[in-house]
Amino acid sequence: MAKVTLVLSAGEIKKAAEIIKAGGTVAFPTETVYGLGANALDGEAVTKIFRAKRRPADNPLIAHISSREMLNMVARDIPALAFKLMDDFWPGALTIVLKRQDGVPDITTGGLDTVAVRMPANDIALALITEAGVPIAAPSANISGMPSPTKAEHVIRDMDGRIDAVIVGEDCNVGVESTVIDLTITPPALLRPGGLSLEDIIETIGEVNVKEESVKSPGMRYTHYSPKTRLILVEGERKSVLVEINRIIHEYRKQGQKAGVIASRESASDIECDAKYILGSIDDLKEVASRLFSGLRFLDEAGVDVGIVEGVFPEIKEGRAIMNRLRKAAGERIKCQQVKSCGKEQ
Repeated sequence: MAKVTLVLSAGEIKKAAEIIKAGGTVAFPTETVYGLGANALDGEAVTKIFRAKRRPADNPLIAHISSREMLNMVARDIPALAFKLMDDFWPGALTIVLKRQDGVPDITTGGLDTVAVRMPANDIALALITEAGVPIAAPSANISGMPSPTKAEHVIRDMDGRIDAVIVGEDCNVGVESTVIDLTITPPALLRPGGLSLEDIIETIGEVNVKEESVKSPGMRYTHYSPKTRLILVEGERKSVLVEINRIIHEYRKQGQKAGVIASRESASDIECDAKYILGSIDDLKEVASRLFSGLRFLDEAGVDVGIVEGVFPEIKEGRAIMNRLRKAAGERIKCQQVKSCGKEQ
């Protein structure tokens, strides 16, 4: 018999918390993306997350907490730098990798001796964690490898019948996952760019190394964020990128195929295609980040044969996370140095 997924309102936090306490799975909104949660201290419950997502079990999860006191349930030997970051950025889009407490099961940490911890800046998420009384392990609430969900409807589309419940809240305002920083090494290392900028972190704690491809970071071991539609990312100077995008569209149309484009507001009017999604202005990276995953999902909804993304966003602040996600999502990357000088990246 198929599982029935309950669709709960923000007023049904107690019901959702009871599901968590009973070892079940609940999807819930955060400011970054919707998470799929289970009791982080219950290995059997956490296993259900991996099963629902079809996610490899060696991929560590983030333990979400609602108070500093709860931090001690999952982490030990917490350095002073961690508290500086918490003071400045918690609740918020920052995950901190710390030494793991003995009671945290291997399935939550991917078998590592570290644990990733975050306090989300979302009232529903905080209320759920507090009511459940335990840290909640939660990756994004989607089938593994697909674009992360930033709307309740994304979760329901992906996970209906696979999880126990979903709490319907507002759309996620940040729109990309949290930034992950490892404080178990010196100097600290950025493991995943995200909703909090590297520049802001450096301003608080000083030197930070950049190691974007670390398995210590949740969501970095395997392919992520990809729509079902074939996706081509065209990077470089905007004018040359526009020329290349229009060339690709023309080639596909000659073969009777439809092309969809994800573009900046500045470029959208210069592109003629079968389906178009405007991310936002190059000068407003927060808006672009908040619309990114909806844009990737749009390609599948539009029914096009190929999707082309304009990769012209500066890699500062939120732009670092935007370009990181686009590169991971794309099946093919084309780099343009100047007009008529574009080539596939190996």
